Amino acid sequence: MADKAPNTLPWPPMIFGGLVIAGLLLQRALPIDVPTTLVWPGYGVLAAGIMMDIWAMATMARARTNILPHRAADRLVTSGPFAHMRNPIYVGNTIATAGLGLALQNGWLLLATPAAALATHHLAVVREQIHLQEKFGQAWSDYASRVKAWWIV
Repeated sequence: MADKAPNTLPWPPMIFGGLVIAGLLLQRALPIDVPTTLVWPGYGVLAAGIMMDIWAMATMARARTNILPHRAADRLVTSGPFAHMRNPIYVGNTIATAGLGLALQNGWLLLATPAAALATHHLAVVREQIHLQEKFGQAWSDYASRVKAWWIV
């Protein structure tokens, strides 16, 4: 069971990507504007999210573990951003989506951000946590007891 894939469709990149596309289309049809004063800070937030993703992916690559959400985990990674949160790629995606909403002055993307995070949690993170518990046992339990899933929760 522990070598079984933790996730089936939809994978988290599909969730975030789908909601970004929906936000872009909705903005064209029924705009929800964001103040222009938030455009440049939005680019900074977008960059921070992308940097979080890159840091997490590089950490996983250095650990020589699988990064794809539909494949079984090879190793339990607890260093780098994983020392601070259990899902830094999903946190990075969430931050980047919010930043994109600000940068593009797209209120729909700001509304899509928490929806994408919640959908990712319920459709992927919960299953991934079960997979990691089955695969790594006490090491996972110890890690999960001291590191929050989403940085703040």
